[in-house]
Amino acid sequence: MTSSQKLKARSVLFVCLGNICRSPTAHAVFRQLAKDARLPIEIDSAGTAGYHKGAAPDKRAKAAGVKRGYDFSKLAARPVISEDFEKFDLILAMDKANYQDLISECPAEYQHKIQLFLNFAENYPAEDEVPDPYYGGAQGFEYVLDLVEDASNGLLKRLV
Repeated sequence: MTSSQKLKARSVLFVCLGNICRSPTAHAVFRQLAKDARLPIEIDSAGTAGYHKGAAPDKRAKAAGVKRGYDFSKLAARPVISEDFEKFDLILAMDKANYQDLISECPAEYQHKIQLFLNFAENYPAEDEVPDPYYGGAQGFEYVLDLVEDASNGLLKRLV
C-alpha cells in the first residue's frame, strides 16, 4: 500500500500495551481531528495486556493532551478482545511488539487490518514506533503527542 493510497475505513482501533498512555492519546487526538473534519468514523483504543482494565488514562498523558486541547473524558483502559479483529476496519499498533502480539492473536483473515500507526506519519520518517513514555518524564509524553498528531493527520488525509 502506498502512502498516498486512500483507505476505506469506518472504524479504527488504536493499540498499545496497557491502554493508558499511547493508545488513549491517539484515541483522543484522532477523535478530535475526525470531529473537526466531520468524518463519521468509530474510534476506540485498547491494550494487548489487561493490566489497567477500567483505569483512566495516565495523568501525565492526559495533562499533556489537555494542554493541547484534547478531550480524554470517557476513555478507560480495556484489553483487545477477539471480536475487535472482526469489528474494526483498521487496527493500529503503537510499536512492533504490540503489532506482533496482535498478529499472533488475530485470525488470518483479519491480519491485513493490522498496521503500525506511524506508517501514517509524514514528518518523522526515521520513526516507526511510538515510544512508551510511561517510565520517563514529561518530555516523553510531549514527544508521543508530536508523533501521534503527525500520524493522525496523515491517517485523516488517507481517509478523507
